Amino acid sequence: MYSVNPIFHLRPLGVTGNSRFPQAKPAPDQTSIELVSDREKDAYFFRSLEQAGILLNAPQIKAVRHGKGPLLTLAGAGCGKTTVLTSRTGYLIQVANVPAGSILLVTFTSKAAGEMKSRIAAIPGIRPAAARAVQARTFHSFALMLLRHYGMTEDIFGDTKAQHTIIKMIQRKHGLSDAFQPESLLSSLSAWKMEGKTADELPDASREERETKQILLGYEAWKKERHKMDFDDILLHANRLLSDPHILRPLQQRFQYIMVDEFQDTNGLQYEIVRKLAAAHRNLMVVGDDDQTIYTFNGAKQEVILEFDKLYPGASVITLDINYRSDAHILGLGTEIIKHNKKRRYKRLVSAGKQGSQPLYATPSGVEEEAAWIVGHLQEQIENGQHSYKDIAILHRTASSSRAIFEQLVLKDVPFIQHGAGPVFYDQSLVKPLMDHLRLSLNPRNFEAIPSTLGPLYISRDAGLLYLDQQEKQQPKKYPLIHFTRWEQLKPFQQEAVKERIKLIKMLKSMTPLAAIQEMRRQFYDSYMESGDPSIYTHYRETILETLDELEAAVKRFETVESFVAFADELTRRHKEMESLQAASDSDAVQLMTIHRAKGLEFPIVYLIGASEGILPHSSALTKEAPEDRKAALNAGASSTEVEEALLEEERRLAYVAVTRAKKQLYITSPASQHGKPAPVSRFLLEAFGIKDSQEQRGPVSERKAYTKDHSRSKEKEQHSRSDRSSHQRMETVPVWSCTSSSCPAWIRQHPAQGTSTPSNKPPSCPLCKSAMEKSMREVPAIPKHYR
Repeated sequence: MYSVNPIFHLRPLGVTGNSRFPQAKPAPDQTSIELVSDREKDAYFFRSLEQAGILLNAPQIKAVRHGKGPLLTLAGAGCGKTTVLTSRTGYLIQVANVPAGSILLVTFTSKAAGEMKSRIAAIPGIRPAAARAVQARTFHSFALMLLRHYGMTEDIFGDTKAQHTIIKMIQRKHGLSDAFQPESLLSSLSAWKMEGKTADELPDASREERETKQILLGYEAWKKERHKMDFDDILLHANRLLSDPHILRPLQQRFQYIMVDEFQDTNGLQYEIVRKLAAAHRNLMVVGDDDQTIYTFNGAKQEVILEFDKLYPGASVITLDINYRSDAHILGLGTEIIKHNKKRRYKRLVSAGKQGSQPLYATPSGVEEEAAWIVGHLQEQIENGQHSYKDIAILHRTASSSRAIFEQLVLKDVPFIQHGAGPVFYDQSLVKPLMDHLRLSLNPRNFEAIPSTLGPLYISRDAGLLYLDQQEKQQPKKYPLIHFTRWEQLKPFQQEAVKERIKLIKMLKSMTPLAAIQEMRRQFYDSYMESGDPSIYTHYRETILETLDELEAAVKRFETVESFVAFADELTRRHKEMESLQAASDSDAVQLMTIHRAKGLEFPIVYLIGASEGILPHSSALTKEAPEDRKAALNAGASSTEVEEALLEEERRLAYVAVTRAKKQLYITSPASQHGKPAPVSRFLLEAFGIKDSQEQRGPVSERKAYTKDHSRSKEKEQHSRSDRSSHQRMETVPVWSCTSSSCPAWIRQHPAQGTSTPSNKPPSCPLCKSAMEKSMREVPAIPKHYR
């Protein structure tokens, strides 16, 4: 059973009470009012900014005044980089007399580009025509403008679902395994193109590489036949155009001043485009933060910042180090986390804000308790009128690590928006075939569940469903899959596999959900998902294992297949009702997103979940053998030690980005177990409090090397309980209310009746399942005196 009462502490578990709290130093309070004298030639510009409420600090003034030549502006989190970019644009126009049309400002999102344009237009003295003349665009928008100007008329094929459909169609056409996930295939193609290469140049040494290349070449041919290009093609074609001096030279003459936002996120192809445009005049200003390089899987490289002044000798370097976003304690925590990275440009941010509240930490027993704690805690804050739902963000490391919190939000009817999310966990492409086998065990004629079960039987979905429909019209069967045992297009061993699968489906209903999932994985699903060379360990295969392990962890709460399937179906139904919130950007709703999605955003209150070893840092960064695709994203020729350090440092950057999203209050939870195995508090938190964890003590979280043909994995029992933490903190036995339902693990503390010192005798209803509750006793961590 788990508690729904969160217990937050001022320090993470394992940190002693005499450890100092991280805290950023206060920033100097001087602004342009004191720093720019009226006697200076450009004083009028800064006076006009001040009248508009824009008070620049010393490093911002220096960056705004920068004239010709390359400039690297290191912009710490929340340090006003957008203000610098827009103010420098105004300075170039008003003080340096640079024509507005010769300024190119490149960023990564349309929203950011639009904000830049509006803020430039709001600068005092900038005429509307000048604001319109400034080219503030995304990389793709600029590249598309270039392509259209030079006569490329292809339609843009940017619908992700349609792209996935085409990939699946090509797979079926060539009889290739459905286990190649469209998301993974398109991601690998994108990474390839971002290095300036085409699908024709993809490797084809192994069987997996040959099949992958066959699918992706089919995808490229499909687009070409229909006169279409995707977003990666836009950049690839634009870069090729810029290789023509007759096209490049006029652009260099037109755009005399180039500024790039979020420079740490640029991939090789984007950087090549920028370098070509700036080659003639070198008036290139880049703004970014190497401490926020978290997209290496998309081709981003930290080296673009670390080595900028090597590529551009004589470049100026300015550090924006005054943070206006976060409370001093939150900023201090982020600073103490990131300083342990070795491969970075030194910067130590100072805070322009108030001290505020300390970050709070909790160590729930597992992810289910973590989810119950957080949802209960945020609901309490809303009910007390302290905050609105839209003030709150819940950040998680991976998609699968949001499963428990997602369920709690839905079941408690908390309005939320899940950013960048696909379907409910149980409807995801990796999980749905298993769920549909369970559905067929309850109702063999559930025709909506049949399509996803055909892939693991290696039956073409389209042809198979057509045959099944024809046979059912002639002679309906209790188990419609039986028709395939007589289908002439299947080989004898395939027909036999169908018979064995029907036998298994008949057995599943009588099993516990956990046993059913494990049996399906053992009999067919793990081998089906291991498409390609099973000896090659990739991040995608790590994701498969992580997702399926999360499924096993989720089903442990249920005693019957029927109750589990009913729960999953109800979750899907409720979530569909809440999806309308996504369309309304001003909805009063909690924001649920990965740390990657949260970059560039800020929220008054942040809950960072999963701050435990194996989650953050992620297990893929702690294995003895790093995933091959993660290795490929790093520098070629890096040693195994360098790869390990690089992966761990990116995880630390993720932790830093997560922490620095919070403005006023930060709650960090570190579940003590994950998938039934102990999960110590994240080393990143301990390091921030001065506890340097040795690698020898921790060791790698996982040594699994993808799938092997003998894929029988022994499962550890869940033995990490609250008592495991007794060596770290004092425990006490307290009266509680425990749920009487055998399938519900909830319990809550008994609170004294008003005006008395004894607990109330009236049992409450269970907050999770609404069953009756009964009195019992439970050993829990003692509440510190300062919380009583």
